[in-house]
Amino acid sequence: MEEEIDFIIDSTREAMGKAITHLEKKLVNIRAGKASPSMVGSVMVDYYGSPTPLNQVANVNTPDGMTITIQPWEKNLIPEIEKGIHHANLGFNPMNNGESVIINVPPLTEERRRDLAKQAKAEAEEAKIGVRNDRKNANNEIKDLDISEDLKKNLEIDVQTMTDKHIAKIEEILARKEKEIMTV
Repeated sequence: MEEEIDFIIDSTREAMGKAITHLEKKLVNIRAGKASPSMVGSVMVDYYGSPTPLNQVANVNTPDGMTITIQPWEKNLIPEIEKGIHHANLGFNPMNNGESVIINVPPLTEERRRDLAKQAKAEAEEAKIGVRNDRKNANNEIKDLDISEDLKKNLEIDVQTMTDKHIAKIEEILARKEKEIMTV
């Protein structure tokens, strides 16, 4: 019985942790105005017929806060890289100089910053919903256990404490991202 309880608690903790990891990955794609290689992290390039992540066919650098340079390992990939950036729908206009692809990252307007902050808030809300669903699943599993009511109540309190910690972590991550977005 104790193994079953440990399994419920551990799997719930793991699921809640995955919600936070997923949120962090989503927030990396919300740009805060300063150029970063992670901005093109979701770009896929057609590499000899198979979709390949951009960072596996080119070096991605940021020489300054407003520019991303992409140096492909094979020059014939430049058109494919440009196509991949357009398909990723990131709002960037890539230029090529025959050697590499250059993206100028425009500064964010106040309105765009607010939109990005709303987007970050929506992603955080999704993560909170995921954590709450994990709590609900754990509580349902606890109710089905053949143990005393007191032990069930204690386990539900443990799950709630775990939920509160994960929600607080999500709030902390969101606050950090909002500050990053709104800082000019």
